[in-house]
Amino acid sequence: MKTEILYGIHPVAEAIRAGRRKVVNLMVAEKTSPRLASLMELARSTGIPVEKRPVADLKAMAGTDGHQGVAARVGPYPVLDLFAPRQVAELSQSPPFLLLLDSILDPQNLGALIRTAVCAGVDGVILPRDRSAGPSPAVSKASAGAMEHVRMIQATNLVRSMEMLKATGIWITGLDRQGTRSIFKSDLKGPVALVVGGEEKGIRPLVKKQCDFLATIPQKGSIDSLNASAAGAVALYEAFRQRGLDRTDG
Repeated sequence: MKTEILYGIHPVAEAIRAGRRKVVNLMVAEKTSPRLASLMELARSTGIPVEKRPVADLKAMAGTDGHQGVAARVGPYPVLDLFAPRQVAELSQSPPFLLLLDSILDPQNLGALIRTAVCAGVDGVILPRDRSAGPSPAVSKASAGAMEHVRMIQATNLVRSMEMLKATGIWITGLDRQGTRSIFKSDLKGPVALVVGGEEKGIRPLVKKQCDFLATIPQKGSIDSLNASAAGAVALYEAFRQRGLDRTDG
């Protein structure tokens, strides 16, 4: 089985809790903290071997100082197959709510978007197999472990995947500065997929052409636009609000 090193307290803990991929073993710093002790207890409770290692070993395995004193050898991330967009739609108990990411190259932005998507109740995240950051340990760390819970599809052809979604009755709204309507006046209550484009050029022309609607985020001030993760967060939570997922206001 191919394995990789997952690092950081939240990513490793969420991988164990999610149970979606095998955790072969857990390695923690020789000097443990209460948070590491809790993680070790969680691992042992599920039969995962635990060993203590020098910090230098953890840094070498993780390839970064940001390991937080923990690394785990894990199996491959469970990316869904090409036919999965329809499956994701059918798995939802309410009208499907999907996030499509076009050319998000920065792992930090991808991780932030995935974290927000999970918090906003998204049923699945679809991104291109090429010209995009993928589900790496760095992305899991940036998502604070949220990536371990999300249904993710890596599409060989994003345009084709959009055509499949539209054939199942899902409406696709792309975020674009030249959009003809405000995101706050867009109908996001039904079966919907939001498209967020890359950090510099936004949504690619062929992807944009497949969108049913283009929506913009109103703004004031001299800054040209929000970055991808901030724009995605605004749109995702507007959909969250419209879909009645906010239970705090009764």
